[in-house]
Amino acid sequence: MKIVDAQVHIWGPNTPERPWPARAEPHREPLGKEELLAEMDKAGVDGAIIVPPSWEGDRNDLANEAAREHPTRFATMGRFDPEAPGATGQLADWKKQPGMLGVRFTFHTEVLRQPLLDGRFDWVWGELEKRGIPAMVLFHHEYMHLADKVAERYPGLRLVLDHLGLKSGKGVTEAMNFATLENVLALARRPNVAAKVSAMPCYAGDKTYPFKSVHPHIRRVFDAFGPKRTFWGTDLSRLPCSYRQGVTMFTEEMPWLKGSDLEDVMGRGVCEWLGWKL
Repeated sequence: MKIVDAQVHIWGPNTPERPWPARAEPHREPLGKEELLAEMDKAGVDGAIIVPPSWEGDRNDLANEAAREHPTRFATMGRFDPEAPGATGQLADWKKQPGMLGVRFTFHTEVLRQPLLDGRFDWVWGELEKRGIPAMVLFHHEYMHLADKVAERYPGLRLVLDHLGLKSGKGVTEAMNFATLENVLALARRPNVAAKVSAMPCYAGDKTYPFKSVHPHIRRVFDAFGPKRTFWGTDLSRLPCSYRQGVTMFTEEMPWLKGSDLEDVMGRGVCEWLGWKL
């Protein structure tokens, strides 16, 4: 079974030569491609989709470098600024970048969400659909209806809902997070929408492996979206357990997830969805 992580970050330090915009903070010290490869080897992870983090701005240089040097281990869902000069032209050649599978948009903070609400993203969705470029999107539950509208209007655009739209931070509990999971499950009726059951240990009420309190929620997502549209991922840099435990939580601790379904959830499904011929 090929195991492919649907989301990991790598990033470099904030330096004058490579400055970050002041819009988010990292989970930890910088994580580079070589350290990630070593972690993958120890955990038994065959491939990983790199999602450049929001705190570095809309840049994909480190991810592209990793995919170019290790094409059988890494691919990228790159950041894209629809307001950048020549943005339309960038999409025309988007998939010519090394290992580039699609784009990733984050709308989980006020600063990142406002351009979407202002309509500055309106032109992007149709261009992505026309060019066959899938998108990973991070909406919180109260804004999930916006993702639904995009999916309905552009049925040829493949969307992936990141982290099930769950929230992190002080005072956020498992019960609060999953009380509105129906907002996510409602999008399962759209055949062009998939869901990432990624970083699940981060949202568990019980803080120890195998984080059984979130297993029923994962099962609900699986039942709604099916094995071909439910994607395992870790978001390794903020995982509260070992990388190997992030794998075995799904492969060994959920008896109902097995056989071909397990293979789909653990990597085959996301590769097929994004067109990564690993």
